[in-house]
Amino acid sequence: MSRWQPDARGRLVLAAMDLFLERGFEQTTVADIAEHAGLTERTFFRHFADKREVLFLGQEELVDLFVSSVTNAPANASPLEAVAAALKVVAADFQPRREFAQRRGHVIQANPALQERELIKLARMSTAIATSLRERGVSEPSASLAAQSGISVFHVGFAEWIDEDNTRTFAEIITTALAALKAVAS
Repeated sequence: MSRWQPDARGRLVLAAMDLFLERGFEQTTVADIAEHAGLTERTFFRHFADKREVLFLGQEELVDLFVSSVTNAPANASPLEAVAAALKVVAADFQPRREFAQRRGHVIQANPALQERELIKLARMSTAIATSLRERGVSEPSASLAAQSGISVFHVGFAEWIDEDNTRTFAEIITTALAALKAVAS
């Protein structure tokens, strides 16, 4: 086992995704992942609390990106405009990761417990965005409605973006979804 190769975390993520897709999430063990990556279980646990964490790596950074983007939106932006600005920043950040996102999506869709975890992640993002909007002076229920609407756009847009037949960028899809939201709300 070559313990000194660089990027152990990245190798573990790739090994986990390969095995989750090949065998299924439930059928894949941490030992399997570590072995496939050419590492030890101990190394796995230095990087991840459990195998679910491989799929939700970067969750805090995503929340931070949403919040900082809402915070940095123009001062005169409406609540929904601030959220739309954040969605566009997030979409641009995600674009290079489409293949990984597609693979991750397949794993999550095949496992109800992971679907539940994904929904919890979305709810946490909505709460963080609403808090950021309130810090900008947006009152309730406007802050929560704008945040939840934005997360709905993100969720629907993300599902379309990772679809195998999709040819549009995530930013294009987000722009279309925001226009649809605006039309529905009018």
